[in-house]
Amino acid sequence: MDDVYLTKEGYEKLVTELNYLKKDKRRQLSKAIGEARAHGDISENAEYDAAKDAQGMNEKKISELEQKLAHARIIDYENISKDEILIGARVKLKDLDSGEVFEYLLVSDAEADYEEGKISVTSPVGAALLNHKEKDIVEFRVPAGVLKYEVLEISR
Repeated sequence: MDDVYLTKEGYEKLVTELNYLKKDKRRQLSKAIGEARAHGDISENAEYDAAKDAQGMNEKKISELEQKLAHARIIDYENISKDEILIGARVKLKDLDSGEVFEYLLVSDAEADYEEGKISVTSPVGAALLNHKEKDIVEFRVPAGVLKYEVLEISR
């Protein structure tokens, strides 16, 4: 697995999620399996099968998080250019067609969350923004057509 670049907050969020899955969620699922087993014949027990499936999915998620954290590299803002769009940059953009202003934080795939304004550097928008500077005009193609943004501000 390649290195997974994370912000400090993103790293802490993954650690918190892993701890929850390993402690609380495991306990809940184990209890659910025990209760389903108590209902009798497990060979035809849908509740038992569902609980076992949920347990398997939880263990898979734990394994994935452990892998990400094992390969995690926390972004060092001190040694990153502050006037260029790179991973970890917060950018303010103006859509040149609508005049609408957007703000995004560029993160790795592991941290991307569009609802929170975090876009992956490998997404079409994120990849197009990389290495640009303030006042640059960035053009890129999306399924709906071509978008043009002006980079208004870059911060860390």
